[in-house]
Amino acid sequence: MRTLHIDASELNLDFEASRKFAQTIAEHLLEETMLLSWYDRDRNLESPGHVSECHENCPVPGWWDYAANRGGTLAVNFSQGRFVFCFMPMI
Repeated sequence: MRTLHIDASELNLDFEASRKFAQTIAEHLLEETMLLSWYDRDRNLESPGHVSECHENCPVPGWWDYAANRGGTLAVNFSQGRFVFCFMPMI
């Protein structure tokens, strides 16, 4: 999966602002997209929920594996993993 790394620390974006920014980036690169999974390190939340439980001893987090195995082609990673959003193209 292609990953864009964005250092947004100076922008002080919260999760929702980062999600919207990531969506804009994904739509620019992939046109129509679907957000497959995400990770919020600040709150230690992921979507889909609990997908990392079965990856407890794996080097790949469950939310990443979920997206990679369902057509994910783009990840937008803010501030070294603070927020990560994985997308697939709809076209």
